[in-house]
Amino acid sequence: MAGQEPFDIFVIGGGINGCGIARDAVGRGYSVGLAEMNDFASGTSSGATKLIHGGLRYLEHYEFRLVRESLMEREVLWAMAPHIIWPMRFVLPFHKGGIRPAWLIRLGLFLYDHIGGRKLLPATKTLDMRRDPAGKPLKPLFTKAFEYSDGWVDDARLVVLNARDAANRGAEILSRSRVISARREGKLWAVDIQEGKGGPVRRVTARMLINAAGPWVDRVLSNAVGKNQVHNVRLVQGSHIVIRQKFNDPRAYFFQNPDGRIIFAIPYERDFTLIGTTDQDFTGDPKDIRITDAETDYLCKAASEYFAEPVRREDIVWSYSGVRPLFDDGASKAQEATRDYVLKVEAEDGAAPLLNVFGGKLTTYRRLAEHALEKIGEAIGNKGAPWTGRSTLPGGDFAPTGYEAEVAALKNRYGFLSDRHARRLVRLYGTLARKIVGDAQTIEALGRHYGADLYEAEVRYLIEDEWARTAEDILWRRTKLGLNLSGTEASALAEDMQDLTARCVA
Repeated sequence: MAGQEPFDIFVIGGGINGCGIARDAVGRGYSVGLAEMNDFASGTSSGATKLIHGGLRYLEHYEFRLVRESLMEREVLWAMAPHIIWPMRFVLPFHKGGIRPAWLIRLGLFLYDHIGGRKLLPATKTLDMRRDPAGKPLKPLFTKAFEYSDGWVDDARLVVLNARDAANRGAEILSRSRVISARREGKLWAVDIQEGKGGPVRRVTARMLINAAGPWVDRVLSNAVGKNQVHNVRLVQGSHIVIRQKFNDPRAYFFQNPDGRIIFAIPYERDFTLIGTTDQDFTGDPKDIRITDAETDYLCKAASEYFAEPVRREDIVWSYSGVRPLFDDGASKAQEATRDYVLKVEAEDGAAPLLNVFGGKLTTYRRLAEHALEKIGEAIGNKGAPWTGRSTLPGGDFAPTGYEAEVAALKNRYGFLSDRHARRLVRLYGTLARKIVGDAQTIEALGRHYGADLYEAEVRYLIEDEWARTAEDILWRRTKLGLNLSGTEASALAEDMQDLTARCVA
């Protein structure tokens, strides 16, 4: 990298916002570099509730612009990545004397149906829970519910596919590379990057720097850029628990808690139910984020208020937490802080500009990137027009409603794949599933079997094409097979990773 031409932009942060901006920018003709200090989506972007949604509860806080933009993005993103994004119906149980009156819920859902340009997603309807199967897992108190549409996303895969597409288009994408210093030198940024832990330090230059470090955005400003006493983001912890399947209905539940918060109970990875999220201020180091005992008790208690069969601690098979870097708008409660994003450019006296990205959410990442490109164009000159709204992410080049046809085509071509295996491959990789299976004629031809339906061919693909370097990268971000593999099987994969990486990236 030393001695190369300056990048037009250099992005710090490999979460959804950083990778989204890099992809949009390189697609317009900018030269782009990006550095992520860990694995892609290893922070906030894989700690979400994994929804592509309008944010029904944001209407209570009058965030109409954010809700409208989010609603409009649901079908755009579904068309971009129909393998990792798909529609989901949500059931909102209601009873007299509940936290919100029926008229308020109806009004919110009316707006939800009509302000976002909905075309393919079905409209809201009312359910009689005494007759509808959705009422079966719940307490008999809930005799009525509203059912509405939103979407589901594999969040970590959304990030890595944006990074992969950016790299395919010519961006230089660096994982496990920490920016240790960024200084203005005339009209350029000089950025020092360290590979791995204690690795060599390399310097690149760029016309503009993008700080999209998520929870670390203020720390980048303090430690790397050298600004003192910065405080732009409010860190809010959100935790989730995963239990064995609580219900076999494909719909999710939206539960309203007496304290005004809401939680979701969502079908997850075929055999499980995901319950979350919490909202509480966080003051520690984001890398140390863990679910607390109080959060665990809160989620179990909140879900048990609705389910006929209580949710107990011993039911939990996995938990995860994320730190949301919300723009600090002075809200008194964590759940009231804005989920909208804020973009701020610093370019004093003609010096090399810096764009800081605060806040944001999965659903609006593409629009955030477009707005960032407007700022970039104003600062260093425009290149190209907006293009991502009609694009597809790698593997997503099939119709939004074409998942079943893709599964059938894969099974027809590779008759040795089980239905479950084929479905999982299409869900993760879409049309690129064929690249993983390749010329194999038997299941044994896919190489070593690590457990569940994970084979060496898939591991090699993830190393070669998706920057996976550890078993955790594969089992908990690129896939969620950590839920299905035993400890012994996961250890076997971990033992093989170093040798496989050396052979795959040599």
